[in-house]
Amino acid sequence: MRKLICLIAFSLMIGTTTLQAQDSYDTAIGLGLDFGEGSTFVGPSVKHFFDSNNAGLAEVTFANDVTSLTALYQYNDAFPNAGGLKWFAGAGFSIAFFDGGSDFFLRPTAGLDFKISNVPLSITFDWRPAIFLGDANGGDTFEPARFGLGFRYCLN
Repeated sequence: MRKLICLIAFSLMIGTTTLQAQDSYDTAIGLGLDFGEGSTFVGPSVKHFFDSNNAGLAEVTFANDVTSLTALYQYNDAFPNAGGLKWFAGAGFSIAFFDGGSDFFLRPTAGLDFKISNVPLSITFDWRPAIFLGDANGGDTFEPARFGLGFRYCLN
């Protein structure tokens, strides 16, 4: 049911916005994927720029009876003469909720953000390893093979 509500809310937000022709954006919403070693998580994603370089990314993703909340800070900068293409690096956390418990992960991140010119679409790809903090699996563990992929509609 939660997935259906998120999908309906996302569809309503997309339907109430207007198209823009620019190579940058302030806020974008869409679909986020967190994949790699283990389960693939899919769900709604929002990225908001606080200024030209500093952004926050939030995702609520779902996989195999697990719900994950992710919040990341990203420092962004453009590549010279590459309209719409930015690199970013940052860090944040994920909290995974499952039947009987939860897990906490530190999430460094580095990747690329491409805003398609004259189309209100941003595509991102990043490396976001998971550093597990907790008592399960014998203590702290590091999962390097985790990646993020985002397809977001640019609101402004």
